[in-house]
Amino acid sequence: MAKTLGLIGSGMIGSALARLAVSAGLEVVVSNSRGPETLADLVAELGEHARAATPAEAAWAADLVVATVPLAGYERLPAAGLAGKTVIDTMNYYPERDGRIAELDAGTLTSSALVQRHLAESQVVKAFNNVDFRRLFLLARPADAPDRSSLPIAGDDRAAKAQVARLLDTLGYDAVDIGTLADSWRSEPGTPVYVQPYIATRPKEMDQEETQRWFFETPGVPVPAGQVKELTDMAVRRSAGDARATLG
Repeated sequence: MAKTLGLIGSGMIGSALARLAVSAGLEVVVSNSRGPETLADLVAELGEHARAATPAEAAWAADLVVATVPLAGYERLPAAGLAGKTVIDTMNYYPERDGRIAELDAGTLTSSALVQRHLAESQVVKAFNNVDFRRLFLLARPADAPDRSSLPIAGDDRAAKAQVARLLDTLGYDAVDIGTLADSWRSEPGTPVYVQPYIATRPKEMDQEETQRWFFETPGVPVPAGQVKELTDMAVRRSAGDARATLG
């Protein structure tokens, strides 16, 4: 089992994973594109089992690495430092944010396959991309909890997927293997398993302030493995360029 988790990216998902990892007893190395000094508050919150570093340092120091940056920045991931390592890809393609990527619009590649092509000497596994950061933190449960949720994972390397499944278990989730990186579109934005199953139905006629308060205060909805399997099986592929972010 990984003892040190490296995070390249310290946004909402990265920060939630860092908090879960520290709570689970892991060492955490966090990084972003702006420099370790910008992570002082997060590291202070996380405590003595966390430190800030550059992306290259986080890649070198960690047993398992999470790449959680906007997809437009995937080519800046330190390929040399990540060689030989399992890399968890949480990234989704949002054209309105990332700009148009022709291969994704055409459906010739999934976004994770694009990341794998850049990280040719790493083993990329798609995970943590279909749940919003708040529910990701709130829904974590011990292994024997009756309301434990599951998350889909996809990858081409069996050993790497097993490693990621163990991390999910440590952090409070069961893993549902949905196939290879070519299958990872089944958990992308716009699919049935993306975000909505994990969150309650939002009341109608809420203003912006009420919506924000509801988002942060509403607990998650447990999603067991069977439901994740059913939802990913029923997904219908469409152009990734049509994807739109919902909550998260």
